[in-house]
Order: sequence, then structure tokens, then C-alpha cells
Amino acid sequence: MRLCAAGLRCALVIPGITSLLAGPADAQAAKPAAASVAIHYIERRIERPTPLNNEDPIPDDEGLKGAELGIKDSNATGRFVGLSFTLKPTIVEAGADIRAAFADIAKGGPPRFAVVNAPADDVLALADSEEGRETVFLNVGATDMRLRDGDCRARLLHVIPSRDMLADALMQLLVFKRWTRLLLVSGPNPADGLYAEALRRSAKKFGAKIVAETSFDARGADLRDSALREFALVTRGPEHDVVAVADEAGEFGTNLVYNTASPRPVVGTQGLTPAAWGRAVEAWAAAQLQQRFRKLAGRTMLPVDWAGWMAVHAVGEAAVQLKSGDPAAIKDLMLSPKFEVGGFKGRSLSFRPWNGQLRQPLYLLWPGAVVAAAPIEGFLHRRTELDTLGLDQPESACKAMGG
Repeated sequence: MRLCAAGLRCALVIPGITSLLAGPADAQAAKPAAASVAIHYIERRIERPTPLNNEDPIPDDEGLKGAELGIKDSNATGRFVGLSFTLKPTIVEAGADIRAAFADIAKGGPPRFAVVNAPADDVLALADSEEGRETVFLNVGATDMRLRDGDCRARLLHVIPSRDMLADALMQLLVFKRWTRLLLVSGPNPADGLYAEALRRSAKKFGAKIVAETSFDARGADLRDSALREFALVTRGPEHDVVAVADEAGEFGTNLVYNTASPRPVVGTQGLTPAAWGRAVEAWAAAQLQQRFRKLAGRTMLPVDWAGWMAVHAVGEAAVQLKSGDPAAIKDLMLSPKFEVGGFKGRSLSFRPWNGQLRQPLYLLWPGAVVAAAPIEGFLHRRTELDTLGLDQPESACKAMGG
């Protein structure tokens, strides 16, 4: 302090000290407001068949709860760099127009990031909409290869693995164990046909052989009483090492286990199953993510839940790396080959620049245990072993992303 000319005390102003003398209200006023990043979640509600054998149904909030955990985690890290994240969910009922629902969302301003949990046709409808021309869409529900191939889009990223990635993960393990002769049993639904086709391509890719194919339609049958007889007939055929099943709706695959004509493992959509995530995944601190999800949702984290979490986490991580909420900068970084993000899978994950698919390890699961993680040791690639799973760049017909 010093005396002023009038004999009164005056404060000696020293640069850098005034902020320490300010009261709480002044400090709060001086603190810049956190930049907010809005992420939309759009889901098509799908009517699902009643599960067999009193199995748990797929929860109505599958995917959404994962996205909610992603927002919670992103806010926990974002606050250190002045960022906040919000989730805006929209559920579109079966039969409703998903494009019209998105147009209603866009009335409040064009969404810049949208996590989409919907079938392939809905994903394309959103990606091609006029309202979505500035939106980065993150697909967490559609496994169709065509979305990563001829029907790819420039601002469409895929967090959920494709059917081809799942089939390649399974086939690598079978080839590693020298179980290379497959008897293929397919269901009657279009999705079953797509899964079976992925298995055929993968068998050819890795040198396995489908020795015989058969189909099974569970409609009109009570498998609880007839499975022993029905599947003994269906699975008769040439010598084989495994029975591969393509039954995405779960109409009969579970009953196929232990009911085959020969004592052979069941693999595919049931039995030994390739997946992005599962209850038994614990390595690489995954147990922590599992626990946080169970606390939030009160149930097990499923593959689409992980994809929903991962999609939001990827947006949040890009923003945190940039220390910016600028949507254009976040988009450019996410689409950049230099972008990497963790996913509790023991590897840095990134989006393939030629078709937008997230590179990631996949698990071979039996209830209660992880049998293996793919890529399997020995399957090499000139760029990264993760690119041994799914459509590689020379094979891709995707042109929208510059491939």
C-alpha cells in the first residue's frame, strides 16, 4: 500500500495479482463458458421375435445406454479443457419415416454429429438427406458390407463391425486350429443370407472350405420337443470339422448346439460367436468399462452398447485432442488417417480412410469366456494386422471417401 495525495490509502496494482484479490463472483464471471458439443442419437425401433428357451430379450435401450455412458465419460475428460457434451436422443417407431424425423431435428439447426442405430436403408436415407449434408453419421447398428463398399458415403463412419469382419475373425480362428471344413446351416431371413455369404467369402479368403450347405426354417416347429430329431437330419453330410450357423434372429441356432448329427462344435451366430463386445471381455481395463456400464444401465454391455459408447467417445476424444468444440475441425480430425482413439481393446483404433470402418480387434466368445481375440497371431498385413478383418482397400468399391 501507499498514501495517495489526499492522505488516503490506495491499492498498489501489481499485474497478475488482481485476479487473486477478486471475490468468488468475480472469478466465476472471468471464467470462460465451456464450449458445448451436441451429439444426436437416432434409433429405429425394430420389432423382434420372442426369444426361444426363455432367453433374455434384446433390451429396448440397447445402444442408447452406451451412448449415454459415452457422454458421461466425455464430460469427465472434457471439463479439463473447457468442453462439455450433450446427447439428444430420438427414437423412431417401426413404420415411421426416419427421414422426416431427422428433418424435424434439423429445424433447430443442422446436427453435426449423429449416432445412428438403424437398418442399412435407414442409414442411407439419413446420409443422403438434404438436412444431413453437414452431418457426420456414426453407424452403430447396421453390419451390411454394402455400406462399406459400393453404398459408402463420405460422412458415414462405421463403429459396429461388418458381417465380413465378424466372419473373418471366426475364420482366422478356425484356420489357426485347422478346423477348415465347414457344414453351413442358414435360416430363411435375408439377414441370414447375408451372414452366410460373408462366411463363404471369408472361407475362400483364408483357405477354408464349405463342404455342404443346408437351410432350416424354424417356423411352425416347436424345437423344444423336436430339436433332437430335426437337427440330426439337417446336419448330416460330408466329413466336416464344425457346423457353421447363420441365424441372426436367433430362431433356431441355440437349439442346434449339442443336437448335431456328429459331435462337432457349432460356430457363427450361435455357439462360438464373433463379436465386438461381450459380457466376458475383461482384459485391457475393459472390466472398468463393464462396471461403469452396469452401474448406469443395470445390465450387461452388449455389442451395440459398446458401439454406441465408442461412437460418442470418438467424437469426444477428437474434441479433447483439439481442445476445441468446432464441429468442422472435429470432423476433419476424425476422418484424418492420424486420428487414433482407445476403446478398451488393447490397441489404438482408427477409421479406415477408404470406407470409414473402425479398425478394431474382435472377440471369439462362448458364454462366460473369451476363447480368442482376432486378428489371430500369424495373420499378417502390410499396414496393420487389424486390416486382415473385413474389406481391405484394394477390394473396396467405395469411391465417396477418395478410395
